[in-house]
Amino acid sequence: MDGSIQLRDEERKALLLQMRRGSNRQQRLRAHILLLLADGWTWNIIAAVLFTSSSTINRWRRRFEEDRLAALQSAEPRRSRRGSFWIALVIHWVTMQTPLDFGFLRSRWTCDTIVVLLREDHDLRVGRETVRRWLHQEDLVWRRPRPVLGPKDPRRATKLRKIKALLRDLPANEVAVFQDEVDINTNPKIGAMWMRRGQQAEVVTPGTNTKRYLAGTLNWRTGELIVTEGTRRNADLFLANLDELRRRLRCYTRIHVICDNAIFHRPDRCRKIREYLERWGHRVVLHFLPSYAPETNPIERVWWHLHEEITRNHRCPNMAELLALIHEWLDAARYHRVETSLYRTAKAA
Repeated sequence: MDGSIQLRDEERKALLLQMRRGSNRQQRLRAHILLLLADGWTWNIIAAVLFTSSSTINRWRRRFEEDRLAALQSAEPRRSRRGSFWIALVIHWVTMQTPLDFGFLRSRWTCDTIVVLLREDHDLRVGRETVRRWLHQEDLVWRRPRPVLGPKDPRRATKLRKIKALLRDLPANEVAVFQDEVDINTNPKIGAMWMRRGQQAEVVTPGTNTKRYLAGTLNWRTGELIVTEGTRRNADLFLANLDELRRRLRCYTRIHVICDNAIFHRPDRCRKIREYLERWGHRVVLHFLPSYAPETNPIERVWWHLHEEITRNHRCPNMAELLALIHEWLDAARYHRVETSLYRTAKAA
C-alpha cells in the first residue's frame, strides 16, 4: 500500500515542533503519524509503534493531502449531544465528588465503579474501556495526588507577624532558634532512585521497625544545629533539648525557642513544661508557630535534607548503624543554610 507523503522543509519543522512540544495529545499523535509516513515507514509499523489503527493513519494522510498543516488543527469528530452529556456527567463525578456520595464503600473512582453507577442509576450500559476512553479524551490521567494540609490557623498572620518582629529586633545578647523533632526508623523511607528500565530495584528492610527520635534546634543567626537523641517523642526529649541549649548557648542572656504546637511543647497543656519554665523562664522563652504550618519552620528543611541524603532507601540493618551514619552526617554539616523566604535574612550579632 503506497501511503507515503512528501513534506516541505517548513512543514517538517512545524510537525516536529508540534510532536515535541504540543499541548494537545491528539495533535501530537497526528504530527507523529505524518512524520513517520514522510519517512517511508509502513502502516503496520506505524500502527504498532503508536498504538493506533490503519483507518486513523489513512484519515490523517488524506486530510493532510487536502489541507496540509491546517489539517492538524481541525476539530475532533463531533460528539452527539447525548454522548457529550454522559461524558460531562462522568467528568463531574470524578473531579467533584467521591464514590461515597453515591453509597459506594470506596474512597476512589474506578472505571468499573462508574460503569455500575451509570447502569444502576441511569440505565446506561457502557463498558469500562469506554469510560476509560472518555476520561483520556478529557485529559484525565491516573496518578498519585499530592497531600496538602486542610486546616488553617485563623491567627496565622498575627503569629507570623510577632515572630518576624522578634527576629528583626533581636538584641545581640539574645538568640533565637527554631525547634522540631524528627522520627528515625530502621524501616527506610522509600524514594526514587536509578534503576534499569523494566526492572524495579529493591530496598531490603529489617522487617521489625525500630524507632528513635531527634530533637533539634536551628540557630537563626548562624545556622548551627543542636541535636538531642531520645527513645520517645515527648516532653522529656523536648526538655533535654532545652537543657542542651542552655549549656551550649551560655553566652546569651535569653534563648527564644520557636516551635510548633505539640502538646508536650505547651506549658498550658503539659505540667513538666510549665514547671521547667517556672525555674528557667528568665533564660528560655517559648514562641509558637501557626498551627498546621510546617512550612513556617526552617528546621523542617534540615530534616528534609537528612531524609533525602541519609534515611531514604538506607541499607543499615539495625538502628546502631543508622544512628552512627546520621551522627556522622550531622557532624559533617553542623551549620546549615536557613532555607526560608518567610523571614528576613538574619544578621550576625
